[in-house]
Amino acid sequence: MFSNYLIGLREGLEASLVVCILIAYLVKTGRRDALKPIWAGIGIAVAIAMGFGCVLEFGSQELTFEAQEALGGSLSVLAVGLVTWMVFWMRRTARHLKSELHGKLDAALAMGTGALVATAFLAVGREGLETALFVWASVHAASDGTPRPLVGVALGLATAVLLGWLFYRGALRINLAKFFTWTGAMLVVVAAGVLAYGMHDLQEADWLPGLRNLAFDISGTIPPDSWYGTLLKGVFNFQPDPTVLQVTVWLLYLVPALALFFAPVGFASGKGKVTVADEQGSRPSKASQA
Repeated sequence: MFSNYLIGLREGLEASLVVCILIAYLVKTGRRDALKPIWAGIGIAVAIAMGFGCVLEFGSQELTFEAQEALGGSLSVLAVGLVTWMVFWMRRTARHLKSELHGKLDAALAMGTGALVATAFLAVGREGLETALFVWASVHAASDGTPRPLVGVALGLATAVLLGWLFYRGALRINLAKFFTWTGAMLVVVAAGVLAYGMHDLQEADWLPGLRNLAFDISGTIPPDSWYGTLLKGVFNFQPDPTVLQVTVWLLYLVPALALFFAPVGFASGKGKVTVADEQGSRPSKASQA
């Protein structure tokens, strides 16, 4: 449940910050007339993301077992690729996100209502589709027959919306650089578990060999149905009897990804504070004073 909460929080907060930057800029520049097209674009993006998630969930139920495993494994690999790209993209470019969105919004204002809707849709839609895909893959990997994974995602998204509103109102100021650095690192760990589970799905679909070739089996020490086994599965997608391929892929992804992520480059250095309050002309952040 914690890993799904983290996904909802991290992905939702990125989308919330994008929305806050767009709305705050329009309010600051006296263009409240453009708020309706922006909200329309945001609404369309959210609806499409939710529809995409429903298609993944209900569409896969009509498939055979082998097809379900093949789809689940393939989408897990795709989701890990997208979320890894997103984490490293945010690490490099988050400091310039505000100016980039401002430039796109200025161009859209000059072009008219349709351009505003498209700008908001594209800004939020990418986050929404990535979130839907990664949430589906993570819930599929951590599913234990209970609604807890979905509850975790919902709580994470709700927390992200609340934080976004507090940022917009200027009531909350935290070091977003450090927040995105550490949650990004935890998301890489979660992604490694999703990737390993995806390999297992592809093995069960007979797309990859080695399903019976176990790296180890500690089911007797850590029973999957025990409270600590459930906790490890919920947080890290831990499996007490992984195949050699699963362990190999997990290590080949996690070790270099974390090493690159914590390399002292750009945003990862985590200097200064970035707040949405700066958009509204409030007192400058430490980052802007540096």
